[in-house]
Amino acid sequence: MVDPRISHIALDEATILWRNADIEQERRIAIFDLIEENSFRPLRASAAGHGGPYRLRLSVSDGRLVMEIADEQQQLIETLVLGLGRFRRPIRDYFAVCDSYYQAIRKASAAEIETIDMARRGIHNHAAELLLERLDGKVETDFATARRLFTLICVLHIRG
Repeated sequence: MVDPRISHIALDEATILWRNADIEQERRIAIFDLIEENSFRPLRASAAGHGGPYRLRLSVSDGRLVMEIADEQQQLIETLVLGLGRFRRPIRDYFAVCDSYYQAIRKASAAEIETIDMARRGIHNHAAELLLERLDGKVETDFATARRLFTLICVLHIRG
């Protein structure tokens, strides 16, 4: 049976040094939403007869995103390694605007919060497009899945 989706996702907790309550909430929501609805078909694994669902483990090593893709029996199918150089600025910008957003929620007007949230969504959408480009030819996925994966990539970059 073919079921091209992520059924389980884990982050390398050793990569994450610290996260505040706001970031932890973002992580929980991204994982929940991702598991609820996603499209994920690793092309090499699919060609080799693995139809999914997939278990995904994300980590960062030497400035690269490591995506370990396993089957439901937790047998590693393949490992994708993506350079993150093009994501440095979107990650930095996303953290900055998220910080502004969390501060605004506590004391700003609705219009100010909406403006910051629009900027946050814009950065997030741009980064999701970049991720789709980097996954092209490796993994077929959709925009919503790429967007949620970018959130998790950001969580892996928290340094305190």
